[in-house]
Amino acid sequence: MKDAIVLSSRVRLARNYEDLPFDAAQRPELAAKCISRTTGALKGSRLGAAFELHRLQDMSDVNRRAMAESRIISRDLLRVPETAAVLIRAEDSLSVMMNEDDHLRIQAVRTGLDLNAAAQACFEVDDVLSRQTAFAFDPQLGYLTACPTNTGTGMRASLLMHLPMLTHGKQMGNVGQLVAKVGLNIRGVYGEGSEALGSVYQISNQVTLGRTEQELISAVTAVGGQLCDMENALRDKAMNEGRAALEDLVFRAWGIMRHARLMTMPEFYQHWSYLRLGAALGLLPLPVQSADALLDQAQEAHLCVWADETLTGQALDECRASRVRQLIAMEGGRLE
Repeated sequence: MKDAIVLSSRVRLARNYEDLPFDAAQRPELAAKCISRTTGALKGSRLGAAFELHRLQDMSDVNRRAMAESRIISRDLLRVPETAAVLIRAEDSLSVMMNEDDHLRIQAVRTGLDLNAAAQACFEVDDVLSRQTAFAFDPQLGYLTACPTNTGTGMRASLLMHLPMLTHGKQMGNVGQLVAKVGLNIRGVYGEGSEALGSVYQISNQVTLGRTEQELISAVTAVGGQLCDMENALRDKAMNEGRAALEDLVFRAWGIMRHARLMTMPEFYQHWSYLRLGAALGLLPLPVQSADALLDQAQEAHLCVWADETLTGQALDECRASRVRQLIAMEGGRLE
């Protein structure tokens, strides 16, 4: 049942080249050197054949934003499209962002609760690069980064979790205290500064200094497991003691998502949360994976790409409702 609560596991490593200043992203000639060096090192390795280079300046704004909506790249990378780039191995959701706050952000995402697999994928890339070039490193502090909170291992391990019953039961204040006590953060779906829309939260380590990579992974995994147990206990209680009320929320959301003609983004998140809950509990003829795919497809940039035009206002809300209806109506509820 944990994979019905944890949407994904992500590990990200921050790295900086020893001989390049930290502000390389602001200096085109140094940013180009960072991209060339990283691409050359990976392409010449056993890992390189499947990586594809994407320069943000060569992409449309809507396609860049769609990549951020899917969390393939960070929203921060969008601030410097003239000098930013990303190497992507799409087959296993592995990417290397270049010229964000740090020279490199090596990122791997795995479905469900599997931080160890995500970390291993990042370490493989890190090993290949570190054999060919030197990263900024201090024997006492560890890897040096643009933001002091990343100094040390340079690792951010995070879980994207759907916690509708804890949210509905107004338990997220207690969850926040629990998470903070063990040195972790709880944020919205897109990380720092974002809202917890659709009862989706990101749990991650707060600092990287003074703890090993495995300690960080273990800490985040342990808290993720504890939150899964808490959420599952409330789901079981609702199914056993308040099933009619729970089903009412789920089937109202199901009906609206299947038939609405206009849908704002806040309304989508509200109904999507109960839709996914119903899928996870087996109340709806919809796989959880299909509900998860809806989360990206209803975002603004994804809708503009699908419609092949710029959408705003009511036209965007109409397109969102249409896209959601189309995806849900597909045979077996599966998304193609």
